Amino acid sequence: MSSNRIDDVFADLKARSSKAFMPFLTAGDPDLAFTGRMIRDVAAAGADLIEIGFPFSDPIADGPVIQASYTRALNRGVKIDGIFQTIREITQSPGWKTPLVAMVSYTLIFKRGIEQFLKQAQDAGLSGLIVPDMPVEEAGEIEPMMAAHGLKLILLVTPTTSDARARKIIACTTGFLYCVSVVGITGEREGIPAALRKQLAGLREITQLPLCVGFGISKPDQVHALREVADGVIVGSALVRKIEQHLNDPDAALSEIRNLVQGLAHAVHGG
Repeated sequence: MSSNRIDDVFADLKARSSKAFMPFLTAGDPDLAFTGRMIRDVAAAGADLIEIGFPFSDPIADGPVIQASYTRALNRGVKIDGIFQTIREITQSPGWKTPLVAMVSYTLIFKRGIEQFLKQAQDAGLSGLIVPDMPVEEAGEIEPMMAAHGLKLILLVTPTTSDARARKIIACTTGFLYCVSVVGITGEREGIPAALRKQLAGLREITQLPLCVGFGISKPDQVHALREVADGVIVGSALVRKIEQHLNDPDAALSEIRNLVQGLAHAVHGG
């Protein structure tokens, strides 16, 4: 596998005994111009990687906050080509280094045509795709296609994933492994599940991939606790909610998102 920005970020953080902070942002909520500003702002506020959700009408794992965000973006007419254009404008700006990773349904990839979607993703400057609903049976065929386009394929494991299935998922995964911290849909939770420590310890025995934990994380103290057991922390609903709370005042939403990212990134980085 050739190195890409995701590999570089995790290698750099490991050398500094630090961990990765990855915010999740919906593309096109409330519009793509705002998304472009938001991506630049969270990178400046300390994000190591940025996950960009491609709105989909039937997301399988997202809670009410992110589902509502996807619905707002779709109702405003966001299109995949527009998302790719927004991402391209960012990744081609001078000095840009932060890896951008798409969270995208396999349905959207398949409908567009796998090769076409991967080519557009590469041209836009994406570093990888998180595909929550990709059957592991097909991932083995698609991962080499993605590697040919310089893209990482990131798959998910959950607390209920069997050891045998986890091994199959890991065999197709590159970049990092997305570890779901709770069973069910995304959203903010209180505390860190006790079983998570055991789950991550078990995964460490079978892979050297960085382990990034997402789903249900919203507070700096949760993030700080996860530093002990994870290589990266993903936060989504807590950020997307800021947009929902300030639909008529995007500048206020942006300011609150920036402040929250700054605090969370500081906690992840050992502050």
